[in-house]
Amino acid sequence: MNQIKLKKMLQDFLLEDIGDGDLTSELIFPSEQLGSGMFMVKQTGIISGLDIIPAVYSLLDPQITTQMFCADGNRVTAGSRIAQVKGPMGALLTGERLILNLMQRMSGIATMTRHCADLLDDDTIRICDTRKTVPGLRMLDKYAVITGGGKNHRLGLYDGVMIKDNHIAFCGSITEAIRKVRNHAGHMVKVEVETESADQVREAVSSAADVIMFDNRSPAEVRRLAELVPEHITTEASGGINQDTIRAYKGTGVDYISLGLLTHSAEALDISFQVEA
Repeated sequence: MNQIKLKKMLQDFLLEDIGDGDLTSELIFPSEQLGSGMFMVKQTGIISGLDIIPAVYSLLDPQITTQMFCADGNRVTAGSRIAQVKGPMGALLTGERLILNLMQRMSGIATMTRHCADLLDDDTIRICDTRKTVPGLRMLDKYAVITGGGKNHRLGLYDGVMIKDNHIAFCGSITEAIRKVRNHAGHMVKVEVETESADQVREAVSSAADVIMFDNRSPAEVRRLAELVPEHITTEASGGINQDTIRAYKGTGVDYISLGLLTHSAEALDISFQVEA
């Protein structure tokens, strides 16, 4: 994760939560009272977002120290210790909820990503995400996919061209849409085209698309369409693929399967923070 962006993000999140101060902690704990606490997981999953713990506490109080017991991407089980923190007790509790909110979400995404890859059980196909992320959390959501063993699709509209059905309809054809893009985009920009038929796939190939997506196609259709694409062009299947259907895409010959559910439907991993006496 970009540490500068992370710090700015966490500052904004802390301001939202703390406002003018943590009334409960400030009224109960003297500033000099020290303590320690343990972050622990309560269910099996893939951990993600450990950098958030020291990053949050460094903003609250530089006296706080963190000891890690695992690394991002590790599989953890119920009762596993994640990290121990020591420092002013008030600050430890002030940062607790923000850390848990973010780590639980990220670990849930990482767990879902690993689960989908395990269901697919095909080393020749990589699982990737989409732009279906919570506004403001995209960097964290996409990092979590990586820690779960997946790959990132576009980070945003700015880092890759993706020609969809509405773009094609406006331009009149895939060929014309790609021509317009190539006339203006630099040589470092890749062009992906969304296709729905064999004719569209052939047109995308002849127009020198870098990536061809098979949109909302069945496993049998994906297998047939993939055979039309030369090896130097990357292929992707997307749309309508979920935990119940992904197994059927094993061996279809695509390079990637993109899944919006990784970030919009992942269940948070249960993590807790316990103060140590």
